[in-house]
Amino acid sequence: MNIQSKSDSYAAAGVDITAGYKSVELMKAHINRTRNEGCLDDVGGFGGCFGLPTDIEEPVLVSGTDGCGTKVKLAILLDKHDTIGIDAVAMCVNDIICCGAKPLFFLDYIACGKNYPEKIATIVGGVAEGCVQSGAALIGGETAEHPGLMPLEDYDLAGFAVGIVDKKKMIDNKTMTEGDVVIALASSGVHSNGFSLVRKVFDVENADLTTPIAELGGKSIGETLLTPTKIYVKSVLALLEQVKVKGISHITGGGFYENIPRSIPDGLGAKIQRDSIKVLPIFELLAKTGNISERDMFNTFNMGVGMSIVVSKEDAEKALEILKNQGEDAYIIGEIIKSDNKIIIE
Repeated sequence: MNIQSKSDSYAAAGVDITAGYKSVELMKAHINRTRNEGCLDDVGGFGGCFGLPTDIEEPVLVSGTDGCGTKVKLAILLDKHDTIGIDAVAMCVNDIICCGAKPLFFLDYIACGKNYPEKIATIVGGVAEGCVQSGAALIGGETAEHPGLMPLEDYDLAGFAVGIVDKKKMIDNKTMTEGDVVIALASSGVHSNGFSLVRKVFDVENADLTTPIAELGGKSIGETLLTPTKIYVKSVLALLEQVKVKGISHITGGGFYENIPRSIPDGLGAKIQRDSIKVLPIFELLAKTGNISERDMFNTFNMGVGMSIVVSKEDAEKALEILKNQGEDAYIIGEIIKSDNKIIIE
């Protein structure tokens, strides 16, 4: 029995192939901004090709994949899609720089209920900006239309990055010792973690997201929450050229309590001075509005510290100078001590 009707087609099923073609054409200008010396071909092939540097003695590839979590919901609610791509790149490249790896290339994946070419191109424009900020090339990606699985206006965004480092230059926390210094790099805001809790606390689906709020320096909740994740790659690479770094933590989901211990070896702990941390106003508003304990805040959010770096006490002043010259708000928040507990905040 032939069950196919004359009206059956991919378009009738909700997938617009021509919209996909248009999206690719619109995003090519954004992608071209990210091209670097490793790029080997143009967008449109089945695989993105990238040539590896030849001046590295023992190259190690470091990869990372991540998304923006439910921060995407804020972009959808505010119909503002030009920065969420920066978040997707940041979440990946900020992870791989923790090994000392320089990002080489990035690929994105967008799943959407319906492919609106101009919106997709705007999202990819943000991805391209994140790649420019980190020095990575955007060498490919995928836009998947999912009618029936997602509402038409919804989408999700994820990415994958690969970096490279000479094996002998990989960051080794075994060199960490008692008395080393913990340096904070200020975050730009909530970054891209904890948004399920953020959305619940502020009831974002029903809240006024556009009215300026004094507690947020005159910015609205929506503007503050959509501030893109800061990318630390170039600042850290500059630091690695001149200072021996003993450990780096990207403060993402799980906040201080989960992420800082990941760079600390057994037998040592990071003793963090609570009063030294420059907590951003958005976190104070979150804690007050949601009646969230300080322990839970530090266990969920970055609290104003997007990355922590451990260097020797002797190198601390030089490290701070380099990071500040790179435009970072860098400051000391603690020290390494002998401890069975890898993090103590007091």
